[in-house]
Amino acid sequence: MNADSVWNPGRQRAPSYDDIVKAHEMMDGIVRKTPLQYSNTFSRLAGTNMYLKLECLQLTGSFKVRGALAKIGRLTEKQAGHGVIAASAGNHAQGVAFASARKNVSCTIVMPKNASPAKVAATKSYGAEVVQRGFNYDEAWEATQEIAKREGRTIIHAFDDPDVIAGQGTVGLELLQDLPGVDRIYLPVGGGGLAAGLSIAIKAKRPNVKVIGVESKAFPAMKESVKKGSLQSVKAGYTIADGISVKSPGRLTFDIVSKNLDDIVLVDDTAIVKTMFLLMERAKLVVEPAGAASLAYLLSNGHPAGKKEKVVSILSGGNVDMYLLGQVVAKGLMQMGRMVKIFILLPDKPGALKEVVDGIAELSVNIVEVEHDRLSSNIPAGTAGVYLSLELESEKNVPKLIEMFKKKGIEFRVVS
Repeated sequence: MNADSVWNPGRQRAPSYDDIVKAHEMMDGIVRKTPLQYSNTFSRLAGTNMYLKLECLQLTGSFKVRGALAKIGRLTEKQAGHGVIAASAGNHAQGVAFASARKNVSCTIVMPKNASPAKVAATKSYGAEVVQRGFNYDEAWEATQEIAKREGRTIIHAFDDPDVIAGQGTVGLELLQDLPGVDRIYLPVGGGGLAAGLSIAIKAKRPNVKVIGVESKAFPAMKESVKKGSLQSVKAGYTIADGISVKSPGRLTFDIVSKNLDDIVLVDDTAIVKTMFLLMERAKLVVEPAGAASLAYLLSNGHPAGKKEKVVSILSGGNVDMYLLGQVVAKGLMQMGRMVKIFILLPDKPGALKEVVDGIAELSVNIVEVEHDRLSSNIPAGTAGVYLSLELESEKNVPKLIEMFKKKGIEFRVVS
């Protein structure tokens, strides 16, 4: 039996700075050295000198490929012959599949049965066999261990592995190369692989640089663990940032993060949606919810140290479901006050709606969607309820819109 087919995190040791350098050398010419982009827009919004590390432009769409390449690149011939296996519903799956294909290593990915069809298809496109088990990550992980033991495959853990951590730490090496004068780094935290690896690289050369982790308010597992000094599990909440929706961090990553991170802060979905929208509109970047978490915290809370510091936000991935992306655009417009949904009650007769539409057109407001409702119990007979989704130039147009409805004597209410 392959020893790595039996998962035993207790025997792991933290990687060193030299391990990260070796991982960087191993993947040189394979992974992209992603851009570090200074942003005037986000510097103004965050109140500091804001730099964006664009891992959303990395191969397979996220930083996860770095750890996968580092781990699979260190397999012995015997281990490679047995093949590898991983549990993942997203970015780790694609990273492991890509890295395995480069080394011609047999790869099985265990994904939940309710995983996004697009992510399943993307993983298969890299040559992996996808096995779907259970309806969440934990159930998929249990199946992964069973299959690994039966087939002798090496488990490629998503974060709690020293080689994987070393691979993720190469992001830190690139930051030191591109911005030696960096003062603070904000990055998303789920299981903690990126935070652990990057913090080792940064603190080894620049111990005064502040490294701050950002978790979802729905899954503050690492924050609670560090606060209480031992591994904690949190109740499953809900967040669109599935990439950082981890109920319990890794044992090894917890040990490293506890020593190296200067703080762990929390962000909610509302801030993440607004930030994803701003990244698309202002920076022309598609960033997934977990990838936008660190910048979302900065935009919603401001930067405490003032305008002189050089601050980096890690945009860790760009793999987002297209349906969710559509929702983000709509909700982002609403949050920015540029889209409003209004319910109006009109006489159910010809020309009633036309009068309203003409008034809206005079205000240079765009009608995005019209929905009639004549059957609900709260709609009196002889009338029609109409939901109007309206696109505005800015939230300053809303009072003018409301004044127009009042002048025309139209019964209305703002829905959202």
